[in-house]
Amino acid sequence: MNKSEFIRAYADNLGVTIKDAEANFNAFVETLTDSLAKGEYVHISGFATFSLKEKDARDGVNPLTGEKVTIKACKAPTAKFSKAYKEKFN
Repeated sequence: MNKSEFIRAYADNLGVTIKDAEANFNAFVETLTDSLAKGEYVHISGFATFSLKEKDARDGVNPLTGEKVTIKACKAPTAKFSKAYKEKFN
């Protein structure tokens, strides 16, 4: 399922237009992104906790040339799904 298919299913589930569902979805993603960029974590009870993880600089290898390279330190978004949500699939 790609984004447009998801938004279509989301609109059908809510009983709203695709345009309204897309605006709602984009607002959710933007709010989540802004919160993470501020260094906050977002906990949605029964679903997931979103946060930023600090990754240290590390050594790597360019797979094309075999050359050793240094990968810079960065922040990466992570999601940890709740136990209740994971149990829905087993």
